[in-house]
Amino acid sequence: MTGTAARLAKIFLRYGFKIITLLLAVSIVSFVLVSASPVDPVQQYILSLGTTVSDEQRAEIEEYWGVNEAPVERYFNWLSSLLKGDFGTSLLYRRPVIDIIGERFVNSLALMLCAWVFSGIIGFALGCVMGMYKDRLADSIIKKICYVLSSIPTFWLGLLFLLVFAVILGWFPIGFSTPIGVQESDVSIWQRLHHLVLPALTLSLMSFANIALHTRQKLIDVLSSEYVLFARARGESKWEIFKRHGFRNILLPAITLQFASFAELFGGSVLAENVFSYPGLGSAVSAAGLNSDLPLLLGVTLFSALFVCVGNMIANLLYGLIDPQIKEAQE
Repeated sequence: MTGTAARLAKIFLRYGFKIITLLLAVSIVSFVLVSASPVDPVQQYILSLGTTVSDEQRAEIEEYWGVNEAPVERYFNWLSSLLKGDFGTSLLYRRPVIDIIGERFVNSLALMLCAWVFSGIIGFALGCVMGMYKDRLADSIIKKICYVLSSIPTFWLGLLFLLVFAVILGWFPIGFSTPIGVQESDVSIWQRLHHLVLPALTLSLMSFANIALHTRQKLIDVLSSEYVLFARARGESKWEIFKRHGFRNILLPAITLQFASFAELFGGSVLAENVFSYPGLGSAVSAAGLNSDLPLLLGVTLFSALFVCVGNMIANLLYGLIDPQIKEAQE
């Protein structure tokens, strides 16, 4: 037990150091880009107030925000505030950035998790079917569907689902995460799921095609290997070969691609959440960019980078459970 705990502590320390280093790099790049932006944060803040200020008041705001300080000094002041948990105040929502991220992340996590699970299960299953029935009718049909879906923009697919299933058929609500006019405490879990279906389906169809096509090719490579030919010579059936030789060999690449889709799903959620007016991080970062809300934009950027890093760390830990050789290398 002590050896296992020590091994896990060593792994988490190594990945923790990598995540901290990457977040530091992301913070530097993000701050440099924002500083180089032509947007004047002080002027944007004054416009958000909806009133005019005197030159003396503007000078006080600039002094409070440290606009006249050197860029390096402003960065370290901002970084020290981040380390204390102070992400600043959103100019758009007039609330602490960390509170907005916490609320919006719950909605985005539910959306991306549903889409991520659906795309992984459906993509892996269809990829296995295509690989097992290579060049047959099922393989040809599913492969063409994957090619079509992988080339369709997310926002176009979302608008199509919205038009067909919400406007014409009326099966699902037009948007939002809860019914309009209903208090948050009175919303049931089924109502939330009802509002979640269309945006989650849009996101899942965006990424499952790549997983399906990648799994198909990996399975074809496995089935054409020499040890599979030997297994066929011994009289093993097609599904016995898949169970004993194919499944584990294609599972690791599928997991790699599935966890790598975290960044893709987050990027797609920006478009999907705006199409369906879904109150998540994607719609928040879009509103922050359009309204020059720099504190919220920087906060969501760092949080999304952390989200992707944690996803990759989980994938690397799962590799050790699937492949003992990778587990030995991690130790």
